[in-house]
Amino acid sequence: MCGIVGYIGDKKAAPILLAGLKKLEYRGYDSAGIAVQEKKAVKIVKKEGKLDKLKSRTEEEVFYGRTGIGHTRWATHGRPSDINSHPHTDSFSEIVIVHNGIIENFRELKEELSAAGHQFKSETDTEVVAHLISTYYDDDLRTAVNKTVKRLEGSFALAVMSKQEKDKIIAVRKDSPLIIGLGENENFLASDIPAYLEHTDNFYILEDGEIADIRKNKVNIYKFNGDLIANKNKTKISWDAEMAEKQGYQHFMLKEIHEQSESLKRLLEDNLNGGQIDLTASGLAEDWLDNYDKIHIVACGTAYHSGALAKYLLEDKLRIPVEVEVASEYRYRNPIVDAGTLMIVVSQSGETADTLAALRLAKKKGASVLALTNSRDSSIARESDMVIYLKAGPEIAVASTKAYTNMVAAFYLLLVDGMRQRDNISDQITAEYTSDLIKLPEMIRKLSEQSKEQIQAIANNYEDKENIFFIGRNTDYTLALEGALKLKEISYIHAEAYPAGELKHGTLALIEEGVPVVALGSRADIFSKLFSNLKEVKARGAETLLITEENQKFETESVDHLIELPILNKDFAGLLAIIPLQLLAYYTALNCGEDIDQPRNLAKSVTVE
Repeated sequence: MCGIVGYIGDKKAAPILLAGLKKLEYRGYDSAGIAVQEKKAVKIVKKEGKLDKLKSRTEEEVFYGRTGIGHTRWATHGRPSDINSHPHTDSFSEIVIVHNGIIENFRELKEELSAAGHQFKSETDTEVVAHLISTYYDDDLRTAVNKTVKRLEGSFALAVMSKQEKDKIIAVRKDSPLIIGLGENENFLASDIPAYLEHTDNFYILEDGEIADIRKNKVNIYKFNGDLIANKNKTKISWDAEMAEKQGYQHFMLKEIHEQSESLKRLLEDNLNGGQIDLTASGLAEDWLDNYDKIHIVACGTAYHSGALAKYLLEDKLRIPVEVEVASEYRYRNPIVDAGTLMIVVSQSGETADTLAALRLAKKKGASVLALTNSRDSSIARESDMVIYLKAGPEIAVASTKAYTNMVAAFYLLLVDGMRQRDNISDQITAEYTSDLIKLPEMIRKLSEQSKEQIQAIANNYEDKENIFFIGRNTDYTLALEGALKLKEISYIHAEAYPAGELKHGTLALIEEGVPVVALGSRADIFSKLFSNLKEVKARGAETLLITEENQKFETESVDHLIELPILNKDFAGLLAIIPLQLLAYYTALNCGEDIDQPRNLAKSVTVE
């Protein structure tokens, strides 16, 4: 979470910083602040709560400065409050800093600094960094920051200013993303590209272990060892500012649900040649399956769910062992990885720290790495051997929708390309799968439009529910996982997903009168098994919603609500089923009165002392 912005140039900094923070609201925050260099001091304004409070507070001040930094905070050290908000300073307000990430050894550093006479105002780890920089400062901010970061443990992104050096911002990246936007007589700093798309489409993407010295007319980037990085590659972003705006939709999530048809079309067009799947641009060999005896898929959250779905299909059709692991657990279990392993890492941002750490571990053990990512020139893209770019465009909403769809579709591309390489699968079957894949964008577009009002009406039944269960079998179970995550992520209703056949092993005891159960039945080959479980929950008084293909035969008395999907290849039908799940989450959250474009303030529950 958290967001960093910075500006240096010829314009007034404060309005640009506030606008940049507004574009990063989707990251979630509990407080916000800005610091602007004025003639004789650095003026700081920060407030707990929404950006509107900060904006109101800044309107009471007069800002002339042309250089500044800003931050939206999600509390980790210390409760949400004005004093714990960023920016932070040292004892004499000479050093000003904003920070994303966690300094793991802050307590030891704080004790050391306290013993030396430093006094702290806040409960944060960030303030400790400001004080440490001040101990090394001798009229050269970059050198002081460089000495400081060598003593820090953890993951962090920093933006630092000094009252004595009004012409620069120092930025640092270690395991937490930072980008630098490049303009004419002005430069920008941010955690994410959408913050400044309206100002520039040229960016430097900082890599781990880099320090940037940012002036209005130049940017120099150094390694932690002090070496200047010559000829740093610039990244030109193909997204435009309009793509990152709501374009008439009430919320970003709804906009992005309806963008899925176009974003999927971009991905397919990028990997089709003459009506045939062509993955050579990714770096995959034409006969890549022959090079590996197992596949490891590693990801987090929604990306993990896309990999869980892929496991069923890849093992079924390609007959290759596939393991799917949550990235945060992968490196702690000593996985069996060697040169015969293809690791597939999935990350929308390309900067997911746990996924990046797993990637590095696998590469050390000799594995080849294929990345599925939405972000060109991201850390994961750069460090992988092969990359399929998701082409989903900017995803601003709190809950991932179109990136998930394109992740699943990227696995479909791998599946069909792998089928081509298997002698036991005919060219005709491979061609049929390719044809079905090409049909998906238009089918998704129609389904999104046609099911919207029906799902809105179903969601009206859920706003006062405390628990909702999702069930499915085979790939439908992975869809149940994603549906439950989406619902609880933005509506804050407790939602759980279970393999349908596991209900009788304890979970059925939780099903009572009026509890909603969403059953995924997109796979015609096992529908009868799924429906027997649906009848079980209905017998206990559940309010049932069935999502299945049209014209499916079943006993209607067991189903309270029905959403029908267009008929498609059973292995691809799951991508249609996710559309009503996303819309259900959206409209349920809307009925619950949630601010869908921002996560609820969870700071009190995640505070670490």
